[in-house]
Amino acid sequence: MLFQHRRVSIFLAVLCTVFSVMPLAGAHRKAAVPVGPDKIIYVPHDNRPISDKQTAAVVRKLGYDVVVPPDELLGSRNDLGHPEALWQWLEQNAAGAKAAVISSDSLLYGSLVGSRKHTYTQQEIAARAERFAQFHKEFPKLKLYSFGSIMRTPRTGEASGHEEPEYYRNYGADIFRYTLLKDKQEVEGLTRREKKEYAFLEQLIPQKSLRDWLGRRDKNFAANKQLIDLTKNNVFSYFVLGRDDNAPYSQTHLESRHLAEYGRALGKSQFQAMAGIDEIGMLLLTRAVNDLRSEMPFVYTRYNWGRGEFTVPSYSDERIRDSIEDAIYAAGGMAVRSPEKADLVLLVNTNPNGKTYEANDRANNGTPREGTTYFADIVSENVAKGYPVAIADIAYANGADNALMEELKNRGLLFKLKAYAGWNTATNSTGFVLGEGMLVKHMQNDDIDDLLLTRYLDDWAYQANVRNTMARQLTWLRGDGFYGSLDGKMQAVQYRSQRMLTRFVEENLPPMRTLEELSITFPWNRMFESDITHTAHVEPEYHITKLSKAAE
Repeated sequence: MLFQHRRVSIFLAVLCTVFSVMPLAGAHRKAAVPVGPDKIIYVPHDNRPISDKQTAAVVRKLGYDVVVPPDELLGSRNDLGHPEALWQWLEQNAAGAKAAVISSDSLLYGSLVGSRKHTYTQQEIAARAERFAQFHKEFPKLKLYSFGSIMRTPRTGEASGHEEPEYYRNYGADIFRYTLLKDKQEVEGLTRREKKEYAFLEQLIPQKSLRDWLGRRDKNFAANKQLIDLTKNNVFSYFVLGRDDNAPYSQTHLESRHLAEYGRALGKSQFQAMAGIDEIGMLLLTRAVNDLRSEMPFVYTRYNWGRGEFTVPSYSDERIRDSIEDAIYAAGGMAVRSPEKADLVLLVNTNPNGKTYEANDRANNGTPREGTTYFADIVSENVAKGYPVAIADIAYANGADNALMEELKNRGLLFKLKAYAGWNTATNSTGFVLGEGMLVKHMQNDDIDDLLLTRYLDDWAYQANVRNTMARQLTWLRGDGFYGSLDGKMQAVQYRSQRMLTRFVEENLPPMRTLEELSITFPWNRMFESDITHTAHVEPEYHITKLSKAAE
């Protein structure tokens, strides 16, 4: 019996082997299904290059298929966007996606600017917000990361940049002061004199204008509460509300306090109300990638001497340390106290006196200031130790610190960094460079160089230099147009700016193996932001793999 049992076992084993190697019926007719890159949907809050393609480009360099709506669906300066069309696009493109990073402003109002100027009813906005719940039911495995804005409160009509209703040009400063006092009244109370000023401003500002401005904010506030409720119901894997341009006391700060309290039970693991807005798309794309990879990058942060981490930058209502800690968490990282353990060493260029200035300030002429050499020494030291170094250049708003960049250039450090940012507000720069900096460890050297070059051309070459020179030359050019609306001067400004950029590259950046393309356009018909296209590769000896003599 034992012998017969062994014979049966051997027969069955041979039979299984034969069947395992036999082709299945019809197999010769089926081609192997190729496995493509993971798909991530990204809906930015408008089509500005930094919000849209520059952010998506970072994640695409990791090999992900980042799918973005066509420009004509996204909001621009003159087109408030198309929320219904964006919803249709989202539903049509959701299949097969691993994650979706979505601007709630785009899906509710059309765009970031649309959130400030729309005429939608509260019912229309609420219905669009509720569509997120239905979308989640239709695609339950798709992880949703959403970011929205708490409407900004520009200090003046001029500071609004034509992105607020027209009356803000005349009464912006009064509206800002009125809401400052309103916020302060809630937090600490007003003096007798301030109470009189508050009552005076209430009478001075046209009631129709004030009702319109505050009424739109009421709609925005209610919608943000609804989105927090959706987060409580696990519709969103993560939800962030960004405080657009604001101040320690303002309507933006007031609303943020109340919304943060409303969502407090969620904790930072699901929801944050944080300073900034334009950088949050980058932060949440980084979080999506970290979640897909099951990674939590460690970030060590060091500041320039002086006020450093206690700096409260212009356009913000809190210490930069708090903003950076929030950004690290939003991106799915963790702050650590030692550079040896860090996946990213973030060095923050602040002014020792704790103030931030504008990049077009005359003092931003490349001459070393207090703290410049000290900070450059910190960079040299950390690069020499082999740490993955990123720089948040926030001594100036809306452009790079020319003195620092001159030091980095002279020390051969420009392309020995992992990431850099010095554009727009301090929180824009710190948030963007954190998101990008967490991801570059998965990139090839040429891709890191390409991202660095993008920021150097935009933040340093254009924002801190070419833009200011070109703005002074505008009156010489023929045609109608000015800084905020180029119109008939557009072509001449593009031509001159491109020549200046080319000269800047030749004089300030290391030799390029190729510089096949360098062009600049102004998609928002103004000089404030540009779209610079380049194709170039840095010579290998300037790369991170070889330390400069100064660093050695």
